[in-house]
Amino acid sequence: MKPVTPDDKLAAVVGASPLPRTELTKKLWAYIKKNGLQDKKVRTQINADDKLKPVFNGKAKVSMFEMTKLVSGHVK
Repeated sequence: MKPVTPDDKLAAVVGASPLPRTELTKKLWAYIKKNGLQDKKVRTQINADDKLKPVFNGKAKVSMFEMTKLVSGHVK
């Protein structure tokens, strides 16, 4: 896959270097799991912390599917 470059908001989570979308998704999920941000009851919900909130356009919670759409707006 062609590498994409994260913007400053997303780079705070996955790093600033260009990487394929698949790797970006892996790094994002690793961050979510490491910080326990997946909702315990509703497993499809992601709870934003201070680094993810700007990526999620200020939302405190998003679904996995919405997360994919929001992250796409933060890559070039």
